[in-house]
Formats: sequence, structure tokens, C-alpha cells
Amino acid sequence: MKAKSHILPLPVYQPGLSIDYVKQTYHVSRITKLASNENPYGCSPNVQQAILAHVDQLHRYPDGGCTQLATALATRWEVHPNQLIFGAGSDEVVLMIARTFLSAQDETIMADRTFPQYKHNACVEGATVIEVPLQEGVHDLPAMLAAVTPKTKVVWVCNPNNPTGTIVTHEALDAFMQALPAHVLVVLDEAYAEYVVSEAYPHSRTLLQTYPNVLILRTFSKAYGLANVRLGYGVGSTAVIEAMEHVREPFNTTGMGQVAALAALEDETFLGTCREKNEAGMKQLVAALQGWGLDYFPAHGNFILLHTKRDARAVTQALLEQGVIVRGGHTASVRYPQHIRVTIGTADEMEHFMTVFARIISTGHG
Repeated sequence: MKAKSHILPLPVYQPGLSIDYVKQTYHVSRITKLASNENPYGCSPNVQQAILAHVDQLHRYPDGGCTQLATALATRWEVHPNQLIFGAGSDEVVLMIARTFLSAQDETIMADRTFPQYKHNACVEGATVIEVPLQEGVHDLPAMLAAVTPKTKVVWVCNPNNPTGTIVTHEALDAFMQALPAHVLVVLDEAYAEYVVSEAYPHSRTLLQTYPNVLILRTFSKAYGLANVRLGYGVGSTAVIEAMEHVREPFNTTGMGQVAALAALEDETFLGTCREKNEAGMKQLVAALQGWGLDYFPAHGNFILLHTKRDARAVTQALLEQGVIVRGGHTASVRYPQHIRVTIGTADEMEHFMTVFARIISTGHG
């Protein structure tokens, strides 16, 4: 048995460490997980009721077209339901984009430090990946535009960007789209959009209505608190979505996920509360970082990438030994060797992190 030679060098995605693993390995009673950008407040209570009501349907195949969810989202986005495509998380939609539009003779452009699955899936399809360096943690749209050639098929813009948490503005993105050749598909990955409070953030609906070569990605894994049920979606032109439907696997989203997402979508009060608490937690952590004299990237999601002035591997390990899980910048998915990425948790979780982290940096640990 021999695998395709070009996929073997690709790194295997490493998820954040689980709470159970850290408990068993480090023998600590209290664990604070701030590594995977999950919603620390869980999901809407309506979701649990919707899931329980769906239990008697477990023997049935799900609705392959996500009809009810598509109808609800189409109303919100002011599009037709056939302009939506669903996946097991938005990362599966990323896979479908690469499978639909990229091949060995194509080029694709992305930031040099961004969500790693763009590059991974492009490489699986044999496409040439052009990585453009971030500028102070932000996508360099003029440089990305300059990198476009007749072979360019897809440009990826993660906004807010993971791992830096920075955003590109509506003005910058609109200017970029105006100058971009119409044959190039621009994927705007807005996985953390529900957390953004900046007025400069792009108006996705306007961009979608103006540019037929825009495809917007959203997910229910982050602000909606449904990481476990795996449901994300893309919204774009009819032509783009119809092309992608040819590679979408049948029944790729579960009925449980669909009813959960629909219930979550309808509870705007819960979502607003989570946004407010996240903003408060971010301000709490930023104030602490300023007090410690540590730099950080301007953060617009539910995480912050901060400079520890030390080796990230050692700092991450020291935090683990005290029961705090973060994403170390030394990892292949982050690539900032002296930074750590910290998810904004509850007020209690942030106090735990800040207490432990302050002790580590004050003692020179790491």
C-alpha cells in the first residue's frame, strides 16, 4: 500500500490538548482550557432542547440539503437558499473549495501565517501555494494583489485572522476586490465574525452583492458554541455554490447538527451576551498585558496572540504544569516562536490564567 507521495510531507493537524489528557498527565485538579477558541459559555439552552427533540430521528438519514437551515440563513443574508453550502465545520467547506477550484497547474494565494487548512488542502490538490507575509499581523492586500498571475484561482483572507486576531477593513477589502481580476475567487473566512465589534469590519452582505467572485465562510463552532456538532457554511454566487455541490459528500452534515444550528441561530440574545462577555474578557487581559509590558496583536475575535519575550514552548509547558492549556506559538499552525495564543475564557478562567502566567514571567520560568 503506497500513499500519494506529495501528501506525505504535509503536517498532520494537531488539535489542542484535551482536559482529560492534561489531568492525567500533570495530575492537576483544576484545568483551564484556553487553546482552541471555543465559546466558554457553551451554547444556547434552546440548542439542548432541539437536540433532545431530535433523538427519535437517529435512525433516519439527515436532510442532505439542510433545507430549513438554508432557508433561515438565506433570509438573513438576503440570498437564495441555493447560494449556501454546508459542511462539517467550515474547514470541510475549505476542503470543498480546494477540491472544486484547484489543480496541479493552478496557484493560490494566502498569508504566510494564517489558518493552516488553506495550505494543507491546496497542497493535497497539487496546487502551487503563494504565501504573502503579514504586515504587523495583518493581511498585506496590496502585496497579495501583486502576487496574482493568470494562474491564480483562489485567494484566501482569514478575517479576523487566525492566529493573529487582526482584521482587514471594509475599505481595504473593497479596494482589493475592485482591482482583482474577475476570474479569481476570494474566500473570506469569517469564522470569528460574530465576536467583532469594530465598525471598520467588512460588510459581508454588501461585498457579496457587489462581487460575484466572493465566497464567505461562517461557522457555528465559535460564538454559537457548537464546536462538537461540526457545522459550518459558505455563502456565495449561485455559480460558485453549484460547482462546489459536485464535490460535496452526501449527508455530510448531521440532522443533530442542523437542528442545533437552527436553534442557535434563533437565540440572538445568547449570542449578544457571549459577545459582550468576550469583549469584557479581552479588555481584562489587555489591561494585564499592558501592566506587564508585553506586546500583543490587536485582537478582534475571541483570542489574542501575545509576545511572552521567552521561548513559547517553555512557557506553554510551564502553563500546562499548572493546569492552563494555551496554543504555543512554536507550533506549525502558529509559527510565532515567542508568542502564545490565548482564548478569552470566563472571568474566572481569565483570572486563573493571569495568576499562573504572572507567576511564570515574574520568576523567569521559560
